[in-house]
Amino acid sequence: MTITVHHLENSRSQRVLWLLEELALPYTVKRYERNKATMLSPPELRQVHPLGKSPVITGDGQTIAETGAIIEYLVEKADGRLGAPGDRGDALRYRHFLHYAEGSLMPVLFVTLVLGKVPLMGKVALKKFRPMVDVHLDWVESELASREWFAGDSFTAADVMMSFPLEAAVTRSGATEGRPAIKAWLDRIHARPAYQAALEKGGPYAYA
Repeated sequence: MTITVHHLENSRSQRVLWLLEELALPYTVKRYERNKATMLSPPELRQVHPLGKSPVITGDGQTIAETGAIIEYLVEKADGRLGAPGDRGDALRYRHFLHYAEGSLMPVLFVTLVLGKVPLMGKVALKKFRPMVDVHLDWVESELASREWFAGDSFTAADVMMSFPLEAAVTRSGATEGRPAIKAWLDRIHARPAYQAALEKGGPYAYA
């Protein structure tokens, strides 16, 4: 059965489209636009999942939310392609970055986004908070400086998971300033044919 991706513009769901293209799994896209005033997702998404968030996929009698859970489901559906590498060390790195993307990196980036919208005191707090962001980005830089992909020598779904936070960090936190390894990695993923195909399917995406 074909998978339907409930895709919200400029959101994490772009990663799901990209992975589906990489795995060559059949899918359709149902697009949703953000409220122009609040930038929140539209109420129609609550008809798909009670949280009203994206990404959500439906198909095979299932409704699956949360990017990480969707990524694992799709890798399993594709018989493990782009999943954990056979080498134990690489497999541990794969699992780490699969969870690190949303568990550790995105929260600090989200705080910077919120603080950036608060006048006066928010800017002061943002200046004090910035070193915490730099700790993460500098560490990611050191990881990518030692190998081409996050889990090792081969592209995996861990790279797909890490794409959105690092893309968002370019505009929010200057991720590529003085960090050539992060920039080179972003250039590599943006050049992949499957990434380009996913952009065509998903529509405008501000972070590519």
